[in-house]
Amino acid sequence: LAGAKNLDAKKEWINELNVFPVPDGDTGTNMSMTIMSAAKEVSALENPDMKSLAKAISSGSLRGARGNSGVILSQIFRGFAKVIAEYDVIDVNVLCDALQKAVETAYKAVMKPKEGTILTVAKGMAEKAVDLATQTDDVIDFLTQVIEEGDYVLSQTPEMLPVLKQAGVVDSGGQGLMQVMKGGLDGL
Repeated sequence: LAGAKNLDAKKEWINELNVFPVPDGDTGTNMSMTIMSAAKEVSALENPDMKSLAKAISSGSLRGARGNSGVILSQIFRGFAKVIAEYDVIDVNVLCDALQKAVETAYKAVMKPKEGTILTVAKGMAEKAVDLATQTDDVIDFLTQVIEEGDYVLSQTPEMLPVLKQAGVVDSGGQGLMQVMKGGLDGL
């Protein structure tokens, strides 16, 4: 819910970054509509357990998915939720596995994955998670470092997609994902 709130608060800023795949200025709006649909389902849960929470995140985001960025975000949530649904407690190892599944699911959902996008940012965080999972069992420390890596990968997206470099911006979908992650960490 904190991730959704943070993304929603920054959707106009993310819209302004939007130049790929088309400069239609709606990435922030589309991602926000997607995650707010999931947040609505999560908020409606009476006595959530991990299974019902995961289902609400997955089905809510899929139903609310708008645009390319929203569909990819919903697939990231779908993969993530598939893993957490099997556990009662989320620790570093579960987070690591969930991030791997999130990336795998998102890449499979895109016919021609393009590097320098939200996919690349998600993959960078998932790869960092694998490195960190054996180094710490502190969830806050783990997520802080995963997010730092996500920010770094995001900063590199203009080097991967010439259209971003030409416009002088980072990938808008990747920035949206980072706002979800940062909001989630702040909430935690």
